[in-house]
Amino acid sequence: MGKNSTRLERIHIELEKLTTEGVHPDSLDLDIFSTRQILEFMSVEDHKVAPAVKSVLPQVEKAVERVVSSFKNDGRIIYVGAGTSGRLGILDASECPPTFGSDPSQVVGLIAGGHDAVFMSREGAEDESDVGAEDLKAVNLQAQDTVLGIAASTRTPYVLGALHYAKEVGAGTIFLTCNPSPNDKTSAKLADVVISLSLGQEVVMGSTRLKAGTATKLVLNMITTTAFIHCGHVYKGMMVDLKTWSDKLQARSRRVLMLATDLGFDQADRLLEESGGSVKTAIIMALCNVDKDLAESLLQESGGFVRPAIEKGSSTSE
Repeated sequence: MGKNSTRLERIHIELEKLTTEGVHPDSLDLDIFSTRQILEFMSVEDHKVAPAVKSVLPQVEKAVERVVSSFKNDGRIIYVGAGTSGRLGILDASECPPTFGSDPSQVVGLIAGGHDAVFMSREGAEDESDVGAEDLKAVNLQAQDTVLGIAASTRTPYVLGALHYAKEVGAGTIFLTCNPSPNDKTSAKLADVVISLSLGQEVVMGSTRLKAGTATKLVLNMITTTAFIHCGHVYKGMMVDLKTWSDKLQARSRRVLMLATDLGFDQADRLLEESGGSVKTAIIMALCNVDKDLAESLLQESGGFVRPAIEKGSSTSE
């Protein structure tokens, strides 16, 4: 048996142990199901995702705390993944600046195979553990950063290599997987926080773009959304640091101001002009009856949080 065959046999043995690599017992006739049968089967399986995510909320909470600590120390969260996992990390990273007004460098997504792998599969790129470390070096990983490795299968060399390097640097480490293993000590050594989702077999064996992908996106949504809320980017369930890069976002900024202050559209439009386009500043100007400079000062003193800035401004004006 050649070296390649030996390596493939070893990987085969690893895959045999993974839930996502098992054949779903209810899918044995999947290829002859009607369209409705396939859709109903997929719907039943998809309904298992939310409860599975809910069951790991304690671990997600610890992950959020790591990320908030990084943000408050001028650090970043860096997603590392291959295939679907990598693309989901990049998707979440790209959605943060327009939603929270965050710096694009604050949430970073790295994928095995680089930029081209986002649009065209380069599955072989995940096999090199050294490349994961090299990609983190390329973005100048620092100790105040947090690296979140995403590997539905638990075994992706690119991700494991990145986490090993992150540990060496002293950065925070989180590992998100969809194949729980009670006796897995490797994950605990690789990461400060392990989020291990139990989702069962996929509708199509090994296709982790299905339940595993959905669950991964839910968890990433939770982590960044909660972290940015804790950093002052949300007020009363509304985006207050959104960037007005489109007509829709400009209209939304006015709507947020109107809902937060009971102003009419024309008043909100005028106040946003006066505030330099800052929804946060405009809210404080309206509710505390202060000018832009004082509103900005109150906001700065409150660490960028709107509610305490309003409380301080209101008490000062009384």
